[in-house]
Amino acid sequence: MLIRLRKHLPEAEIQAILAAADQMGFQARFLDRERELVELSGPSRPDARSRLEDLAGVRDVLDAGESRELFARDPARRSSPHAGDSVVSVGQARFGAGHVSLIAGPCAVEGAERLIEIALGVRERGATVLRGGAFKPRTSPYSFQGARHEGLEWLRRAKLESGLPVVTELLDPRDVELVGEIADMFQIGSRNMANTPLLSEVGRTRKPVLLKRGFAASLRELLLAAEFVLAGGNENVVLCERGIRGFDPNTRNVLDVGAVAHLKRATHLPVIVDPSHAAGRPDLVRALARAGLAAGADGVICEVHTHPYEVHCDGHQAISLEEFARLTADARAIAALDGRRLVTDSAQETVS
Repeated sequence: MLIRLRKHLPEAEIQAILAAADQMGFQARFLDRERELVELSGPSRPDARSRLEDLAGVRDVLDAGESRELFARDPARRSSPHAGDSVVSVGQARFGAGHVSLIAGPCAVEGAERLIEIALGVRERGATVLRGGAFKPRTSPYSFQGARHEGLEWLRRAKLESGLPVVTELLDPRDVELVGEIADMFQIGSRNMANTPLLSEVGRTRKPVLLKRGFAASLRELLLAAEFVLAGGNENVVLCERGIRGFDPNTRNVLDVGAVAHLKRATHLPVIVDPSHAAGRPDLVRALARAGLAAGADGVICEVHTHPYEVHCDGHQAISLEEFARLTADARAIAALDGRRLVTDSAQETVS
């Protein structure tokens, strides 16, 4: 590792840094007369960078060397397509290492029959995971907060009827067991990306986790949120770029396509995009999905509804089944351009 200290540190502070490095098993060597550049040699430790950055006298870590966090990709493999990629499986769906899968369904579940209708529709058109929130975090306490326990029962029914695995949002560490009885994948939403007790709790499970980027979070913060899950022993993490807060009202958020490209080089974890929350309007969803896939995304999660005017949560940004079928065709074509494969239930798919 190579670290840079702050200028003109007192000797006592320098010795404290050297003592901390020694405690972690590193041997320290100064590379300059000013005693600001320090080379640390020793065992690889995923916690080394964060522990050193916490020290007041350390200005920054210039090169982490072999002491990379669990999310980090091996630098030697960055130029090799899919080398070292992790694959996360949810039912038939595969994310990562050349596999692309689609997640679709309503923002919130608001009735069993309608949910089953949507589930069967998206499965026929290429989705391999059903999305739907039973517990919904909302900006206002007076907005619809989800059907909660009844919503979980509706998800169970839709799962049995359609055969699709389910991803649903988890808000409270105390609900891991309850939600886990239904969900095949936990969703940690944008508002909870920094909820470390929740991240640590799902890290103790082995159930796949869909982790959405906070709307004001840096990519480093997103990756360190994933580290909480990985450090708990759960390696099944999928990152989701869902848009960051901007200033132009023409879209709800700004889909950071550059973030997708960067993450595919920085981490071995699968990365997907959520064009629905980024766009906030259905006419842009397909275009943003194409952009994300072209940047290297391993999948798309989008909102699909057959009767969006009926719902209490984000109906204005849901696309139709027909538009989702076109998105599926786009995903297959774009994935094939660089040797990737869209994973679908070919027996069911009837893309028009």
